Amino acid sequence: MSYRSKVAVVYLLGFFIDLINMFIANVAYPAIAHSLRASVAGLAWVSNGYIMGLTLAIPLSAWLTQRAGARQVFLLSLALFTLATAAASFADSLSALVFWRVAQGAGGGLLIPVGQALAWRLYAPHERAKIASAVMLVGLLAPALSPAAGGLLITALGWRGVFFASLPLALATLALAYCWLRREAPADRSAPPDATGLALGCGALFLLLFGLTRLSGSHATGLAALLLLAGGTLLALFARRCRKRPAPVLNLNLLADPLLRFSMAVYQGVPGVFIGISLVAMLWLQNQLGLTPSAAGMLMMPWSLGSFLAICLTGKTFNALGPRPLIMAGCLLQAAGIALLTQIESGEQQAALAGAFALMGVGGSLCSSAAQSSAFLNTPNAALPDAAALWNINRQLSFCFGVALFTLLLDQLCAHFAPAQAYSWTFWCAALATLLPLPLCFRLDNRAVKLRLVPKQETS
Repeated sequence: MSYRSKVAVVYLLGFFIDLINMFIANVAYPAIAHSLRASVAGLAWVSNGYIMGLTLAIPLSAWLTQRAGARQVFLLSLALFTLATAAASFADSLSALVFWRVAQGAGGGLLIPVGQALAWRLYAPHERAKIASAVMLVGLLAPALSPAAGGLLITALGWRGVFFASLPLALATLALAYCWLRREAPADRSAPPDATGLALGCGALFLLLFGLTRLSGSHATGLAALLLLAGGTLLALFARRCRKRPAPVLNLNLLADPLLRFSMAVYQGVPGVFIGISLVAMLWLQNQLGLTPSAAGMLMMPWSLGSFLAICLTGKTFNALGPRPLIMAGCLLQAAGIALLTQIESGEQQAALAGAFALMGVGGSLCSSAAQSSAFLNTPNAALPDAAALWNINRQLSFCFGVALFTLLLDQLCAHFAPAQAYSWTFWCAALATLLPLPLCFRLDNRAVKLRLVPKQETS
């Protein structure tokens, strides 16, 4: 196996572990609530704590990589993740569980951007669609397998089993990373850490995530707006500081690349919308159409099949077509799938439900895989740690924003309309939001992107 294949395997294993831990705990909520006597609001932090720890650690990834080297940071993040996973398995209170979930997330927050930067720099631009497809396949498998695997583990081992299950794979990945990853000299040992910039960046992300969490709850209060305003202010101060510092926490100058900005906007407009509307759809399927939780969950199967088809199609056609036609088709297909939900009035319309979820799977994955393949085409290898950190922060915020926006919208509509009408209007708004990246597609220089994807001729 070539060195770059080994790096890709280690990164994909780490990515899989991270995603499994993001999704698998959800199915354990009832058992955790009973065991630890937790409220619904407290349980939300079992998931939100992981996401928060993950997002807050990402700004550190590029700086730590420059100071200590990618291999050392990757091993450190895996070790932290493994330790926190074991500790979460033995937590005897909700507060202890949430604390270790935050620590788990911090390990994952370092793991993903560092591993992504390590892998991407070993592949030429015209080869990155293939590794992006592999990443998307892992991203497809984790949410598809997690609910079923989690249910079996809880039945056999109780809720602690969902955390114990990650340990063997985490330890195996740690061993492979130790054996396979090459030790590299740090890029910069002289630049001092920008403690003020780091505090501003982490403070901004914390306030934004906390504010979005408050918005996505059943009681949207003025406190949520205040938190978001404070987070936005700190974010503006952080951006200003990063542009002035010679060695910033994050290199925001990379956002001058229109292709990176375009790819990040697509992620906000399509995958982010789907994460939010999928939560609304699960409530609608059970509360309005009367489906059982298992029947509602089974609709992720046509979504997974559609997503798999889209990922394979992107891997085979991206270099020839470029991102524009794939993303435009993806926006239209996901919007059509969401709009189809407004025409369904009974849980017995199984074919229509399966078709809607399949359309969302094809459309969403066309956009996400094409955006992932495009994001770093113009990024030099030396800047990949910073670019990967920016990309992953945007990905996490898109998920939080999608959930907050559409649960808040549904809550407000339910206060003024009958539930069936409120769900219908929410679906229509989500379908329109999915189309927002379309104008950006027309401004994209697709021909220039395709030229970047032409393999360079080897010279003798």
